[in-house]
Amino acid sequence: MISHVVMFRQRMDVFKEERDALLQAFEVAVRDIPTIRGVRAGKRVRIGAGYERDGVESPDFIIAIDFEDVSGLQLYLQHPAHVELAARFSQACAVTNVYDFAATDDASSIRSLFDAQ
Repeated sequence: MISHVVMFRQRMDVFKEERDALLQAFEVAVRDIPTIRGVRAGKRVRIGAGYERDGVESPDFIIAIDFEDVSGLQLYLQHPAHVELAARFSQACAVTNVYDFAATDDASSIRSLFDAQ
């Protein structure tokens, strides 16, 4: 599985219309891009742990989109719905970090991820 992970912070001055357009573009992409296998989204939770950092570069939200393989991710990235989504993210977000990971949802497979180096 390939996980496309997007961590981001909204611009402080983002207009409601821009946010709504971003959310609409996301819904369209998830609905229309057939290679998407799963989507998770979340808002940052702060619990007072020592590893937590705050600042203008800290993300507030995460979206993880899963694909069977790299070709599924590549089709997603080239799809017109993703092109629109990426443009909306650029307009509405102050900080965006995007990473792609080979991932597993089976804890017993974690060793194979490290051994694959």
